Order: sequence, then C-alpha cells, then structure tokens
Amino acid sequence: MPTDEIIVKFSDVFFEWSQNKPILNEAGFSVRRGSKITLMGQNGAGKSTIFQLITGEAKPGSGSVSANKDLTISLAKQVITKEDLELTLKEFFQKCFAEKIYDIDKKIADVLKIVNLQMPHNRKIGGLSGGQQARILLASALIQNPDLLLLDEPTNNLDKAGIEHLTKFIIDYPKTCLVISHDADFLNTFTQGVLYLDIFSKKIEQYTGDYFTVIEEIRIRLEKERMKNARLEKDISHRKEQANFFAQKGGHLRDVSSKMKKKIEELESEVVELRREDKTIKNFSIPAQKDIGGVILQLDSVAIAISHKFVNKKVNITLNKKERLLLTGPNGIGKTTLLEKLTSGHARAKHVKAGVKIGYYRQDFSTLDFNATVYQTLSKAMGEDGTEQGLRAHAAGFLLDAELLKVKVGNLSEGQKGLVAFASIALEKPGLLILDEPTNHINFRHIPVIAKAINGFEGAIILVSHSHDFTDKIKVDFTLDMEALK
Repeated sequence: MPTDEIIVKFSDVFFEWSQNKPILNEAGFSVRRGSKITLMGQNGAGKSTIFQLITGEAKPGSGSVSANKDLTISLAKQVITKEDLELTLKEFFQKCFAEKIYDIDKKIADVLKIVNLQMPHNRKIGGLSGGQQARILLASALIQNPDLLLLDEPTNNLDKAGIEHLTKFIIDYPKTCLVISHDADFLNTFTQGVLYLDIFSKKIEQYTGDYFTVIEEIRIRLEKERMKNARLEKDISHRKEQANFFAQKGGHLRDVSSKMKKKIEELESEVVELRREDKTIKNFSIPAQKDIGGVILQLDSVAIAISHKFVNKKVNITLNKKERLLLTGPNGIGKTTLLEKLTSGHARAKHVKAGVKIGYYRQDFSTLDFNATVYQTLSKAMGEDGTEQGLRAHAAGFLLDAELLKVKVGNLSEGQKGLVAFASIALEKPGLLILDEPTNHINFRHIPVIAKAINGFEGAIILVSHSHDFTDKIKVDFTLDMEALK
C-alpha cells in the first residue's frame, strides 16, 4: 500500500528536446512510496521523456526533479537497441549491473521464471521473437529489484499468459511502479492513480483512483468545460453585437461600447482551451494493388518452434482477394519468423503470387528508414503520382503536422512511428497486407479507425495480434493456431 513518503517529485519542470519544441512547462507531480501509478498522454506527448528525467538520463531545463537519496530505479524500455541484439541473454543481463555479478546465472533463472520464459542463457537476443524480447526487457528491470520500477508499454507483444504473469507480478510487487500503457483492462487491475500529461498545455495533472474511474472523471470534466465554453461564447457573441451597435451611434453610447468591450475581454479570458487530447486519426483507406486475382498466398507448411528448434508442419491454406488470415499462438512459436520469410521470399512451401506487392507492418518498425524524415518516408511511399498538397493532407490525417514532417523517423515516439507506418502503407497500394502486432504503441482512440481501414482493404491480409480488443473488430476468414500444430 502507498505510504505518505514522497520518493520522486517534479517541481515547475521545463524541458525541451529541441528549441521551441517544449515537452514540459511548469510541470509538477509527486510519487509516493508503494504506489502503482499510470502515466497517460497522447502519442508523442513525452511520457517516455518523463521516465528519462526520473532516471537522470535527461535533465530539466529549469525547475527540479528530486528523488530520495539511495532510491534505486530500473526502467524496462519499449524496445531493445540494435547493439544489444548481438548480445547473449547472459551478457544482456550482466549489463544491468555496474559491477560483475558472480551468481548471475541464478539471478537470470529466477527472473525468467517471473516472466514465464525458459531458454538457454547463451541464446542471442536478436534471435528471439518480439514477445520473448518484451519479456527480456521486463526481466532486465526486475532483476535489479528496484525501489521504483518504470515500465514503458510492458504488454506490447506479450501473449495472454505473459500479460497475466505481468499483472500478478505488479499487484504483488511490494515497491513502487510507474507504468505507461495503452491497455485499459491491464491498467485497471492495479492502478491507484493517474498522471495525465497534456500534450498541449505541457503540464501534468494528477488523479487518484483506478484507471476507469479517472477516465470517467476526465470525460466529465471535459464535458463541463465544453458546456461552459458554449455559454460564454453565446454571451460574448451577443455582447459584441451590442457593442458594435452602440459604437456606431456615437456620443455617450461610445463609452458604453468601450466598457462592454472590456467586459468581453474578461469573458474571453474565462474561455477554457479545450483539451485536444481527444483527437483521433481521421478515417482512411488502404487502396489495394489493381489487377490482381486468383490465389494471392498459398501455405503448404509452417515452421513451429518446439524446444527452441523449428519443425515443419503441413497445412493447407490459400488466401484470395478480400480474405484474412489470423495467426495465433504463444510468444516464440514462430509467427513473426513466418511473416519475415514471406516478405523476404525465402519461404519454402509458402508462396506469394508473383507480382503481388506486400505492405509489411513490422512490430519493430524496421521497414522504416530511421534516418529519413517523415516527409521523405511518405514521399517515397507516395511515388511520382502524388502532390505536395496531397502528401501534407494525408499526413495531417495521421496527426503528423508540418513540424513532425521535418523530424527523422528515429526521433519519433514509438506511437508516432506506428502512425507513420500506417500512413506509408496507405500510400503503397499493396496486394498483400502483413500486419505484425499493428496496435503496439498505438493510442487506443485510433484502434477503431485502423480496424475500419483494414476491414475495407480489398487485397489479402495476414494478421498477428495479441490484442483481442483489436482482433474482435477485424473480419477474419481463417485462423491458424500454430500452438495446435505441435
């Protein structure tokens, strides 16, 4: 249970990554020992930046970030760096400590049990599935047994069993947890309060209560603000008409008009700038490649991971236009491996029709050039047929404004990278759409819009997703449970 002891405090914090692009402005909040807190905010608002300020990786431009003396902090990041992909599990976990740990193998074995993962300690990180990597990231924070545990989108790529293990761990964890996630049901199981980062005011609002209670509280507050603004705007409009009328009459009525204008200014200052956090991406479509017909994909066998070795299993699946295949199974079974083989053309007994263009949404966004700007990325996807105006309008529909178009993809938040990936695919006109965990990092408000676009796609689709909230919205023709093939 939370205590009254404050272990982390932000006081009037200002922070910006680049000039004239502030992330926080006079932000303040506190975290009490033993509390389980959710950090909310729109994609790109700066949630991960707050974690970096807490760990000391980033420093505030003004104000202060203070933590208790001797407070130990561990951060489970969203993704493993490219450099770390070359490490073995043992090397990766050893990096979590400043000094050499002589009983590291025992510590690794113990922490892997917590995240429900069993594998040799000499396995390379890069050879693991996205779900397995997610568990390793989580384990790398847990192995340090910190006073403050920071979890950045910890459910991404996790299957149902993984999420259940994580949920139980957080509930039972006797210390403090601060979590960023878009998984509402997951958050509501343990949240005792919410820190809400407003992307427009750059301030942090602090709420007490479980996740759904706080969401409802925010909704009611927004509705009250809208109603207040409507009344004020009606009053202001009426007074402006009267002031203009009196101003034209001359004499003492001009003085009356002047006083009315001062009152109008007072009323205008009371208008609340409505939170624009409620923005979702606009409805969009994914045009399909023209003139494709017949069998787009034929699967005669798939490779299943059994005891860390791949074994081929016979299947008989064909996909035509407008047909969707959902791949299911636990982390590490071979779903992403199958998708990569299909897109690389190295698959045996797995045939994509010649000439079919593939649109591939990878869970690690490695199909995107991290050194290219958002503008360059969308321009390449659009080709020579598009216009400057069309590109900018398309980008705006995905909440990618003129400033973000100038930013390199690698400098975006993970959620913004996801929006760039969808914006690109919508311009590429694929015949086969391959989606590997397409809702990871994506704000839950965007998911119904994305599901609608996918359902309207005229080509074939292969989908991998552990989000039932998402897959329940997708029209699926075939489901291949890879676990059942063992």
